[in-house]
Amino acid sequence: MEKPLVGGQAVIEGVMMRGFGKVATAVREPTGNIAVEVKNINSIGDRYPILKKPFLRGSVSLFESLILGLKSLSYSAKMAGEEDEQLNDKEMAGTIILAIVLASILFIAIPTGAVKFFDSLNLDSFFLNLFEGILRLVIFIAYIFAISRMKDIQRVFQYHGAEHKTIFCYEADLPLTVENVQKFPRLHPRCGTAFLLIVMLVSIFVFAFLGWPDLWLRILSRIILLPVVAGISYEIIRSAARSTNPILRIAIMPGLWLQYLTTRPPDDEMIEVAIASLNAVIPSDEN
Repeated sequence: MEKPLVGGQAVIEGVMMRGFGKVATAVREPTGNIAVEVKNINSIGDRYPILKKPFLRGSVSLFESLILGLKSLSYSAKMAGEEDEQLNDKEMAGTIILAIVLASILFIAIPTGAVKFFDSLNLDSFFLNLFEGILRLVIFIAYIFAISRMKDIQRVFQYHGAEHKTIFCYEADLPLTVENVQKFPRLHPRCGTAFLLIVMLVSIFVFAFLGWPDLWLRILSRIILLPVVAGISYEIIRSAARSTNPILRIAIMPGLWLQYLTTRPPDDEMIEVAIASLNAVIPSDEN
C-alpha cells in the first residue's frame, strides 16, 4: 500500500512537516538543541467533505498551507532568536492580506498592464493573453533567482532540501536516519515551488481564452479565476507525483528544474531537524 502523503516547508533554522492530522515545526535553537512544536490541525475539508473533491481541494490546500506556513515561520523566528514573540491572530491576518496584495501587484497587475506595449501590433486577444502569461512566468523566475542569491535565504533553501530528502526517505519506507536521508535527491515532485510554477503555466492556458477587456476587468478576472487555476494545478501535481505516465512526468519537469534554485544540499544537522519534525507527525508505530 502507498504511504499517506506528507508535506512540509522550510522555515528559519528549521522544517515544518504536515501529515496525519498534525503539523510539527522543528527548529535548531542557538544553543544547538532542537525545539519541536506539535499541533493538531482540523482542515475545513473535514467539516465540509465536498471541499475534498478534485479541483476544489487544491484551493483549500493552498489557503491552509499559507496560514500554517506563516504560523510556523513566526514560531521558528522566535525559537531561532530572531524575534521576541510570535505573531498574534491580528498580525497574522495583516501579513496574509499584505502578501496577497503584493503578489497580486507583482504577478497580476504588472504583467497584464505591461502588455499594453503590444497594443500597437494589433495582435489577437489570444496572443495578448499569451504574452501576459509569459511575462508573468519571467517575473516569477526572476524573483526566485533574485532571492536565491541572498545569503540568509540560501540557508533556508538548505532546510528546504533537507525537507525533501526526509520525505523521500519516508516514502521509500526506510528508517529515518541521517545516513539514509542523505542518499535521496533534494528535488521533489510535490514541492510548493513546482506547484507555483505549474500555476503560472496553467494560468497561461486558462486566461488565453478570456478576451482582452479593460485593465481593471483583466485584473479582477485573474483574481476570481485563481481558485480554478490552483485546482487544476493541484491535480496535475498530485497525479504526477506517483504516476509513471510519461506525459505527466514531463509536465512536472520544469518544476523540478526550478528547485535547483530553491533548494540547496543540506548538512547532517539540518537533516536531524527535518527528521525530528517528521517523526513528530507520523504515528509512533511507523517511527
